Amino acid sequence: MKPVAPETAAPRLLGDIRQLIEQSRRELAATVNSALTLLYWHIGRRIRTEVLGSERATYGEQIVSALSRQLEADYGRGFSAKNLRHMLRFAESFPSADIVSAVRRQLSWTHMKTLI
Repeated sequence: MKPVAPETAAPRLLGDIRQLIEQSRRELAATVNSALTLLYWHIGRRIRTEVLGSERATYGEQIVSALSRQLEADYGRGFSAKNLRHMLRFAESFPSADIVSAVRRQLSWTHMKTLI
């Protein structure tokens, strides 16, 4: 077997490594999205059961606003009052964790928001 010249092997090797990196990035993005979707469902469920389960809607909205202020300060704008309300609607639309677990790998959080 003839040795491969470095200038010939390098482009092929570089292409293979790039392909590995891109594949891993896609898999990582899908895994992160799946975990975030489940997290958002759990947050929505907690808000629904702990806060808004009572019939005091005004009080519940105040709690959502207060939660969002603190969560935004701690974790960034992804936890705005609007997003917390999306999470709440998500938990109301999909009351079973089994359903969410089944679809979270196929649908992104953006798709879920569109559905609700």
